[in-house]
Amino acid sequence: MSFLRRLLGGDDGATQPTNGATPPADGGDAVDAVDDAEAERIHERELARGESERLDELRLRQLKYADKAWTPPAQGGERRADDEDAGTERS
Repeated sequence: MSFLRRLLGGDDGATQPTNGATPPADGGDAVDAVDDAEAERIHERELARGESERLDELRLRQLKYADKAWTPPAQGGERRADDEDAGTERS
């Protein structure tokens, strides 16, 4: 989030620390970016862990193999009743 705030020109609160510490010297933004990325990875892992605890084994397998599911073709196909059949002639 702080990246987006800096990109859009907003204040991310990094200029005025709330814990009484001094702001970091050169390279402080790079450390913050690494910390933010690590925090995001930790958050994603917590979400995945919570999702696996919430769902039972059957639902987890359904999610895992959802992209391999077969769906039947649309009923009726592409040909319609009012289309003329060029191959057969009716008398």
